[in-house]
Amino acid sequence: MKAYTASIGGGGSILCSHRLNLAGNHQLTSLNQFPPLNLRRSYSYLTNQDLLLEKPKSYLRFKFVIARAADSSQASVPAAAAGGKSTVEDDEFSLAKVSFGVIGLGLGLSLLSYGFGAYFNILPGSEWSALMLTYGFPLSIIGMALKYAELKPVPCLTYSDAQILREKCATPILKQVRDDVIRYRYGDEQHLDEALKRIFQYGLGGGVARRNAPVLQKIREEVTEDGKYCLVLVFEAKALELADFEKRQEKFASFFGPGISAEVGKGEEENMYDVRLISNTTL
Repeated sequence: MKAYTASIGGGGSILCSHRLNLAGNHQLTSLNQFPPLNLRRSYSYLTNQDLLLEKPKSYLRFKFVIARAADSSQASVPAAAAGGKSTVEDDEFSLAKVSFGVIGLGLGLSLLSYGFGAYFNILPGSEWSALMLTYGFPLSIIGMALKYAELKPVPCLTYSDAQILREKCATPILKQVRDDVIRYRYGDEQHLDEALKRIFQYGLGGGVARRNAPVLQKIREEVTEDGKYCLVLVFEAKALELADFEKRQEKFASFFGPGISAEVGKGEEENMYDVRLISNTTL
């Protein structure tokens, strides 16, 4: 029985007792003939080198701790935004966040399919086939119409500190704007269409053409450096410049006011512009 000290990663070391199997032709003459000791390898790796290890319980526990530490270091961390600020997901259920076009179309097509199957005696319930076909047609048409006129919600990034301030510091108009753009809408060409029409004055003198109007892509809730709640509207405008937003900064403040101030600036991506609506209410 011989004792050897094997180093681990150039740092600590463990003392193992080894019993050599000399039945074969392999003989261990120096410590350098040890295969690289990788704690993540299985025990069978070492036995393939005609080396039998008698590991004490303390060694096995040490190996287990090292392996668990390596696994935990590779585990995913909670989602965090730039600057180390944590974000929260909007998991609040609301019917406004459900697509009625998908519901109507799915229900209508299901009734139609089963109704036709029952009518031709492929499926049971032939006595109900007429009723299912009667309601299936209008539901399908209504669902297709809603799906065609549907305006999908925009993504919302909310920082945890902004969520805390929202209820007490956000003005009613800011809350309404947030709720309107994160739900499905029907019949509108784009989100905040009426507001953008008045601010950018489509087709009027000094205004912009409607085809060049900015399009809301996402919103962001954050807290300013002086601790105020801020709702950031992120627009895409390929045909506009930053100056077009800057000269309408006061119009943004007056339209979404009272009780707020507005700031405009370049977004993080090309052709993107941030309109920051800052609540003047503080705790």
